[in-house]
Amino acid sequence: MSDFEAGARRRPRVRTVLGWGMAAVLASLAVAACSPLRIFNNVMPKDAGSQVVRRGAAYGADPRQKLDIYAPKVASARAWPVIVFIYGGSWNSGIREGYGFVGRALASQGFLVVIPDYRLVPDVRYPAFLEDNAAAVRWVMAHAGEYHGDPQRLIIAGHSAGAYDAAMLAYDPRWLGAARAMLRGFIGLAGPYDFLPSKVKSAIAAFGAVADPATAQPVYYVRPGGPGGPPALLCTGDKDNIVDPNNSDKLAVKLQAAGIPVERQRYPRVGHVGLVTAIAEPFRSHAPVLEDMARFAREYTQ
Repeated sequence: MSDFEAGARRRPRVRTVLGWGMAAVLASLAVAACSPLRIFNNVMPKDAGSQVVRRGAAYGADPRQKLDIYAPKVASARAWPVIVFIYGGSWNSGIREGYGFVGRALASQGFLVVIPDYRLVPDVRYPAFLEDNAAAVRWVMAHAGEYHGDPQRLIIAGHSAGAYDAAMLAYDPRWLGAARAMLRGFIGLAGPYDFLPSKVKSAIAAFGAVADPATAQPVYYVRPGGPGGPPALLCTGDKDNIVDPNNSDKLAVKLQAAGIPVERQRYPRVGHVGLVTAIAEPFRSHAPVLEDMARFAREYTQ
C-alpha cells in the first residue's frame, strides 16, 4: 500500500479542520451545490493589504486555461517577487475562485500572486494538467512585468495535487525546459510525491495509462547527478489522512542527497484541508503556514 493510498482510505471530518462554527456555515451553504472552498473563500475576510489586479487572463485557448492575479496595495519601487500557486483537488476538481484567500494572503506579504485553473480529469489525463500549469508559468514569466512583478524572482507553490504539479515543474526538466532555471524556490503543502503503487481511484484515473509510472513521480527526478532544481519548503500537518506526510519526508531525503536545500515543516493537530485553510486570516493561529511560506519566499527572492 502506498503512502498516498494509506491516507486516501480515510476521510477528514470537517469539524476537526475548520472548527464547529465554520463547519456550520459550510453546511448551511452547501445546499447551493457550490464548490466548498469557493464558499469558504466567499465568507473569509479579505486581507486589507492586497488587491485583485486581473481576473480570467487567458494563457491558452481552453476555457479552463485562465488565471487570476493578486498584488500588494502598497507601492514598491522594486518589482514584487512572484508566487504561482497551484491548487489541489485530486486532479479532477478545483476552481481558482475558491483560492482567492490564498492569493490575497500572500499578496499582503509583498508578492505578486498568480492562481491558474487547468484542465481536469476526466476531460484530460496525465500529462495534460502538467502541460497546462507549465504554460501558465511561462505566461507569468512573459507577463509578470506588466503587473510590477519580477519573473526572475519566481516561486512555484501548491497544495495536495497542486503540490505534485508544482514539484514536477520544479524538478522534471521536461515541462519548463531552460525556463526552469528562473524558479527560485518550490513550496509544497501536503503533496503526493511518491505514491506508487496506488489503488486510489483518482490517481488511477489520472495516471493509469502512463507506460512507466515511475517517471510520473517527482522523487524520480531528484537524485545526485540529476537535473537539479530549486530549494524547497515542504509542509505537512500531522493529522493529514488524505496524503501521508511520509511523501514529504521521502522527497526531503532525496533533495538532501542531491544537495538541494530543503526545509521541512510539520504542524501538530493540522489536517490535509486545514493546512491550506490555515492561510486564511481567521485560522492562522492553527499553524504558521502563511508566515513560513512568506519567510521562505523572501529568503530565496532577495
